[in-house]
This record gives sequence, C-alpha cells and structure tokens, in this order.
Amino acid sequence: MKQILLVEDELVISRVLKAYLEKAEYQVEQAFTGKEAIQKFAISTPSLVLLDVMLPEQDGWSILQYIRERSSCPVIMLTALGQINHKLSGLNQGADDYITKPFIAEEVVARVNAVLRRPARVMEDQRIKYLGGLKVDFKAHTVTLHGLELAFTPRDLSLFLFLARHPNQTFTREQLIEHVWGLDYEGSDRAVDLAIKRIRRTLENWPSSEGEIRTLRGLGYQLYVNER
Repeated sequence: MKQILLVEDELVISRVLKAYLEKAEYQVEQAFTGKEAIQKFAISTPSLVLLDVMLPEQDGWSILQYIRERSSCPVIMLTALGQINHKLSGLNQGADDYITKPFIAEEVVARVNAVLRRPARVMEDQRIKYLGGLKVDFKAHTVTLHGLELAFTPRDLSLFLFLARHPNQTFTREQLIEHVWGLDYEGSDRAVDLAIKRIRRTLENWPSSEGEIRTLRGLGYQLYVNER
C-alpha cells in the first residue's frame, strides 16, 4: 500500500483528505506543522507528499526545498494562494503539481493518482538519481547521504554507481567483474565480495527501509531500492 504524507494544519481539511485517501487505498501519515513534516518525512519514506504552503513553525517552501535536496519523492502543493506567480514558483522549485484552495477531496485524490502514475523522477537526464535520502550523481561521480558526501575507494565507487544505474537487478560476480573490473581482470572474484563488504560499511547510515545491497544466494548481488 502506497503511503502519503499529508502536511496540513487545518484539522478539518486534513481529516477529510485523510478519509478520502484511505478510501482510495492509500496509507496516510499526517503532519500539522513544518517541523513535524520534516521529522516524519525523514523516517517514513512516503510515496508522495501533499504539502500545504502556510504552516506553523516552517512554511511549505522550505519543506519543499528540504525534500528536493534529499529525495525525488513527488510533492503536490496545497495552498490558498491562487496567484499564478505562486504556482509558477512552486513548480519551478520542484513541486510536481499545485492545487489551490478551495478544492474538492475527489480532485485531490485524482491528482495524487495522476502524479503517482508518472515515471519516477530522474533528474538531469539520468545524471542524478535519488534513492530515498541518497543522491547519486553519475556525472560528478559522487554519492551523498542527506547532503554529506560518502567516501568510497575509486573501484568501490565504480561498482556502486553501476548497481545504482540498475536498481533491483541481480548480477553475478562474473557480470560485475566484466562491467566494473574489465574483461582483462585476472584476479579472484573474491574481490567483488570484499568490495561489497566495504560499500555496505560506507552505506551503514542509509536506512534499510529505503534500500540496501542484498546478497541473493547462488545468484549474486543487487542494489535493492524500495520503490514504494
């Protein structure tokens, strides 16, 4: 069941939207302040965020920026600000859709359905990919977790970038050696196991709820990514 993080400080609106989204078979997590929204986003890995602009403690624009720095999770803005400049601002900052109050709950559910049917957001023509809080930049050859760059050896980084290009696909040791070490490699395939062990250590702070490198006994390795 896909999870929606609903960030709305007006209790009646939040209650109504929660009821309609649950009727549409979504799991709904509610937040009523900006601070609570960030806390819940960090631990819940939602499939989509419904985000009000005017919130106590921290407004929706700063929360949208926080999300975009860490995740490709779809965001739909909810606001009473109907002027076209506000809509353009939200879309330019990375929102996937924008709904102006007053609205009917059925419209919100329909917009949620439509956004979740879109292909997963991959930024800059596959140069950047977000895997939960992990940002993989294939052009810069960097991997950051919540804004902090992770330290890989060059070979381990090449292996991880290859797996990140093909999430949830399983590769044998021989295939990984061919793609990462090269056909002229003459060492033991044990090098793959050791590299995977080091990569797991580097990724130790990446929540397993978002993804992890899995060993499939008798088959090989895969970078499992939760696509919920």
